[in-house]
Amino acid sequence: MPPEPRPGRGWLLRLVIAFAFAQGAVSMARPAVSYRALSLGADERAIGVIAGVYALLPLFAAVPLGRRTDHGRCAPLLPVGVLLIGGGCALSGTSGSLTTLAAWSGVMGLGHLCFVIGAQSLVARQSPPAEQDRNFGHFTIGASLGQLIGPIAAGFLISEKDGAMARTSALALLVSAAVAAVSLTSLWRIEHRRTAGSSRKAGPKVPVGSILRTRGVPAGIFISLAVLSATDILTAYLPVVGEHRGIAPATVGLLLSLRAAATIACRLVMTPVLRLVGRTALLSATCLLGGLLCAAVALPVPVWGLAVMLAVLGFCLGFGQPLSMTTVVQAAPAAARSTALALRLTGNRLGQVAAPAAAGLIAGVAGTAAPFVMLGALLVGAAGLGLRGGGTDAAAPGPTSSAPAPRAGRSRAERNPA
Repeated sequence: MPPEPRPGRGWLLRLVIAFAFAQGAVSMARPAVSYRALSLGADERAIGVIAGVYALLPLFAAVPLGRRTDHGRCAPLLPVGVLLIGGGCALSGTSGSLTTLAAWSGVMGLGHLCFVIGAQSLVARQSPPAEQDRNFGHFTIGASLGQLIGPIAAGFLISEKDGAMARTSALALLVSAAVAAVSLTSLWRIEHRRTAGSSRKAGPKVPVGSILRTRGVPAGIFISLAVLSATDILTAYLPVVGEHRGIAPATVGLLLSLRAAATIACRLVMTPVLRLVGRTALLSATCLLGGLLCAAVALPVPVWGLAVMLAVLGFCLGFGQPLSMTTVVQAAPAAARSTALALRLTGNRLGQVAAPAAAGLIAGVAGTAAPFVMLGALLVGAAGLGLRGGGTDAAAPGPTSSAPAPRAGRSRAERNPA
């Protein structure tokens, strides 16, 4: 019998490392873009528009990229994504107008989308069903590590003293481009030949409408949209809140990183918690509590109170992304998993376009804290939808437990292309 591709976690560990650097670059660049926009004279509404443009190009590119990945390899999207992230970061740092800053922010967002579609499809394709919750959880630890380190680095590089914000925010963006380039060193031999070859044998395209009508897919998409919108608005608008409340950029960076550290802690304990609670109940409960905490950010609490709220909020939001990935992957037809993940990312980007734009309008009318109330309502709605249509409610299977029962029309072999 020919030897199997080396199992274990080697490819997953390299993917987590690459994702940590790529996400670190983006998490460093996002607040830096906000500070650079402020130095160029932007108000709250302009910040919202620029944050929305980050998601505009990906909104149209996600499904075509998912279709391509369903019938081809995943790995080529990863270096393409890194190059676009690095280029968008570097060129944002040299932008002298809000228009060009928004445009290069959009390129950065497109690069992030390419990387994430390739990486998520790789995890789905190379993970047996019984290991998908765990592997998606470990994969998203890379994102949390980047979200932990990136804002701290941006906060310490950016200074408001003596009119230095324009220069130091540009420096932070150039450094973030270099951070993105480091992730290229972990992308060698990351896709197994067997899984790459089997992807080319996929059948005809599954209609998008059929995917969206599958039980569990809409709920997974909306929960992901709500959780990512909350994370995105926190990253883009906490600097604005800090500016109004007199909180230094370095402290804002620490607060954002505290949220990310709590998310890492959540994902380290996710598997045993999932065994006890179940996916649907866990998603709904954490979205509900996260919504209440998001709304509480609008209160004029001291910095230590804000830190406590962001830590608990980060723990709650940490469950949403990996569990919504598994929900969508296990609900979708076997030949359209990458497309289903791309539709989930399309929902994410739609939220990243609409939520910052709405946040900008609300902030312009009702103040900078009001967008967090909007996010709270969005998460509470996601909690209700997840409870009603969350699809499978299986606890995370252990290493010796059986995989979830396949849906009608799909064999166990189809559910585990690896």
